[in-house]
Amino acid sequence: MFRNVKSTALAALFCAVAAPVLAGCDESSEADAPAAAGTSQELVSGTAKITVEGRSVNVSCSGTAAEDQPVVVLLAGLGDGLDKLAAFQQTLSEKGRVCSYDRLGEGASDQPDGPQTFDSTGKILTGVLDRVAGQRPVVLAGHSLGGLIAARYAPAHRDRVAGLVLMDATPATIIGDTAAAIPESATGQAGELRAQSLAVYRGENPELLTMQDGEVGYAGDIPVEVIRHGQPYLAAIPEYGPALEKAWADGEDKWLDLSSRSNPVTATASGHYIYVDQPDVAVQAVRSVTTEAGE
Repeated sequence: MFRNVKSTALAALFCAVAAPVLAGCDESSEADAPAAAGTSQELVSGTAKITVEGRSVNVSCSGTAAEDQPVVVLLAGLGDGLDKLAAFQQTLSEKGRVCSYDRLGEGASDQPDGPQTFDSTGKILTGVLDRVAGQRPVVLAGHSLGGLIAARYAPAHRDRVAGLVLMDATPATIIGDTAAAIPESATGQAGELRAQSLAVYRGENPELLTMQDGEVGYAGDIPVEVIRHGQPYLAAIPEYGPALEKAWADGEDKWLDLSSRSNPVTATASGHYIYVDQPDVAVQAVRSVTTEAGE
């Protein structure tokens, strides 16, 4: 599909896989028990299956958090499992506790039992946080769709989310942006891309997640790093690439409204997969936010 269009451009619009899978760094274990906030259950260590909202969720945790330090939780893009984040997680866990998980429909987690929404995906995230962070605050670091989910989750969970790192996060108005940038009259690769992208946003994706455009909420006075790509990969889309690039950049800028302590960063040598292309930029952002959030 779209063989003449760079895969990273498609990855951004589809939030799908665009780079080789990275090997996992933890051994598997079982911790398949119901999650509940405030219980005395042990926090997850290594890779384990936990039960959240009646579904099996694959999680991975490594490293040890210093006293009063938040737990970092990584959220991958659509089409990616926690194995994609393994090398990034391993590096981050040298200086703190870091966890990741497969959303329903991804990796080794259960398939969803029906269509999902941002609300139902948020409930799974809450259950995961109960088991990986306990009562500690968290820093959510999300890539692509994972960034959108983190940014939509944080304003409603200000008692829990102490910081955000958004790595080329899907804009809050991606559906309208795509429809406006590529008109319905478009033909060829661009027309097919438009149709496929809008279908993905309607729920034709591995997570059965039906997306909706929305306003950028306020997550409180927390540290937020918004990292945008520096390599204009969307320009590879014939005719409509510049409009898509502008819409994506504008969407990244809007995420700065999440907090009065938001900071924009450009990964100058990166395409969509910033934590793969320039892991040093992503690592620095996460560690900076974690340090600020723990002060």
